[in-house]
Amino acid sequence: MRRLGLLLLLGIAAVGAFAAWLDQDLSVPYRRYKGESVIVDIPHGMGRWGIASLLAKNRVIRSRIAFEFYSHWHHRRALQAGEYLFQGPMTERQVFWKIAMGKINVISVQIPEGWNMFDIADELQREKLCTREDFLRVARDPAPILDIAPHAQSLEGFLFPSTYLFARHTPPDEIAATMVREFRRVWSNLNPDLAIGPTTTPSLEDTVTLASLVERETPLESERPLVAGVFYNRLHRNYPLQCDPTVQYALELAGRPTQIVRHADLRVDSPYNTYRSPGLPPGPIANPGEASLRAAIDPAKTDFMYFVANDSGGHFFSKTLEEHNRNVAKYRRRLTSDAIGDTSKRALRD
Repeated sequence: MRRLGLLLLLGIAAVGAFAAWLDQDLSVPYRRYKGESVIVDIPHGMGRWGIASLLAKNRVIRSRIAFEFYSHWHHRRALQAGEYLFQGPMTERQVFWKIAMGKINVISVQIPEGWNMFDIADELQREKLCTREDFLRVARDPAPILDIAPHAQSLEGFLFPSTYLFARHTPPDEIAATMVREFRRVWSNLNPDLAIGPTTTPSLEDTVTLASLVERETPLESERPLVAGVFYNRLHRNYPLQCDPTVQYALELAGRPTQIVRHADLRVDSPYNTYRSPGLPPGPIANPGEASLRAAIDPAKTDFMYFVANDSGGHFFSKTLEEHNRNVAKYRRRLTSDAIGDTSKRALRD
């Protein structure tokens, strides 16, 4: 009996010691953590012991045994797959609940106004969210917007520019769907009364296309209704829009992107080339923001028919071709003067 009692006492002491150790291990942050940010990617289907081993290997937790015990105490709480960012010492309890609550690492992606789907694809690849090809494959499928844009050829124009938070393993179709949902939200708030030209029926697609041209033509929000008004006037009088960004888009589609449109580029054979093809291009050339959408919905009432860039980030507007040609010459003289000035400054420095 004495031996049995002694064994019982030893067993109780051992259980108590283990409980004390476990509580200590679970309650004290891991002090061997070096302070650098650690990213742990937990794959789908990994079991609790595998997750504990992965965390211990990355020195996020002290003891895989303690984490395993605590995890089994809360067996009803699933540990969620995903990428987790650890930026400081944490207790095993804190690590467990971070993973159980699915507080995965998210990546902030900023999509500026006026980017096209190719720009977005490049950015997503830079952020290692998906490959350029995978996103473009999704963006070329207009299915998610055919209910509101039945003639759309892609998601171009409907990938709303904003700042988004995505988890590392977000599929490209979910990324695109998030951007389209944001477009729908903004569009529903605008509640437009559409009218592009006297002979067209109300069309969301035409409005978004016009807005994309406005977005690419001017960075100044104050100018956008005026630019939209010029395009409206040219459409009304059956003038070609002669919009350089449409030529850039035609070249992008042809696999020959360019930042500068040269005279030879104006001859590119494409329905997006508004120097050769009348009316609006067959679809948006970029993804416009809210200000450009508003400008396309409610363009300025103006007699202007032309505009050309000035040297302060805006444009000279004119009513006649003669006046427009004078503005073009003025702009070219300023460019030449600036170039001569820069050359003189370099000569003085040399």
